[in-house]
Amino acid sequence: MGILDKHKAIETNATLLLILSFLVVTIGGLVQIVPLFYLDNTIEKVEGVRPYSPLELAGRDIYIREGCYVCHSQMIRPMRDEVERYGHYSLAAESMYDHPFQWGSKRTGPDLARVGGRYSDEWHVDHLRNPQSVVPESVMPKYGFLERKMIEGEYIQDLMKTHKFVGVPYTDEMIEAGRDDFMAQADPDSDYDALLERYPGAQVRNFDAQPGISEADALIAYLQILGTMVDFSTFEPDASR
Repeated sequence: MGILDKHKAIETNATLLLILSFLVVTIGGLVQIVPLFYLDNTIEKVEGVRPYSPLELAGRDIYIREGCYVCHSQMIRPMRDEVERYGHYSLAAESMYDHPFQWGSKRTGPDLARVGGRYSDEWHVDHLRNPQSVVPESVMPKYGFLERKMIEGEYIQDLMKTHKFVGVPYTDEMIEAGRDDFMAQADPDSDYDALLERYPGAQVRNFDAQPGISEADALIAYLQILGTMVDFSTFEPDASR
């Protein structure tokens, strides 16, 4: 009996096919799952990755509320065409404080994992007001109303407490200073030294160039930090993993 005849015998015997399929899936599953029980953490710690500042966290909530994740992913796969277009492939550590993560499932627009610092604040303001003014082929709707919606950060401490509950390492000091840090990041004339100590690399300025703190300020602060926490010019993967 040849190999094909043996294979035919399996295909024509439903019970045997079911048993063998179960065995294959079981063995494959064990090979993938069992090693994970011997790892303390499946996410490699990477220098520079920190929790979002209060203003960035508020901007992230606006990003989710407006459904930006529906058309934009935040995950660059380790494939040549993606790396050449978007930059270094995404690291698991970059999403370790995202609840939920923003990897997305499709790309109507470009991936945003490395959008931080790629465009000026003015570009982002124009893009939100009228996307087609800077990207003529864009199908993105207008979000100019975000500039007119002012926010005071009155609930930011509650938001930080919620994220702490699910594992983000916000300290009691960070939460207590949450409202002050929220206001300071959008005001370059404020005393923001303590903010930068708590959130290294946080960008302090009036993001939308308008009086007060708007939802556009928060959203742009979030976009401008994406992909900037890790210095990929010095990053070296952990070869022991």
